[in-house]
Amino acid sequence: MGTIWKLMGMYLLVILLILVCGTAFGQNICKKDICVVEFNAGWNDKNSVGFLDSVTDCGIKRINIDKGDWKDKYNIVIVPTIIVFNGEEVKRFQADLSFQLAARLEDVQEVVDELIMDKF
Repeated sequence: MGTIWKLMGMYLLVILLILVCGTAFGQNICKKDICVVEFNAGWNDKNSVGFLDSVTDCGIKRINIDKGDWKDKYNIVIVPTIIVFNGEEVKRFQADLSFQLAARLEDVQEVVDELIMDKF
């Protein structure tokens, strides 16, 4: 009987380590080094960022904060919010009180281009 509990304890320890390591090494929200992420909510779909797919040389991701802990994890206080990541947050563009984003394609692309140039 004691052997079963030891074996079960080892399995639980292995599962815990897998979860911890997966969280620690899975910090990149996109599959690319540079990533532009739009955080929005379902009730604000009409104000989604239309130019997001036109940003080049980076990964693009759209996240609905209605599901999951995205809002708390990335401190989203207003939607839409665009965050440019390069392993960590580099730049944040937030909507105004009308829930519309004032940032333009050129503004976001400039941040991405600067990150690319910094690699050289």
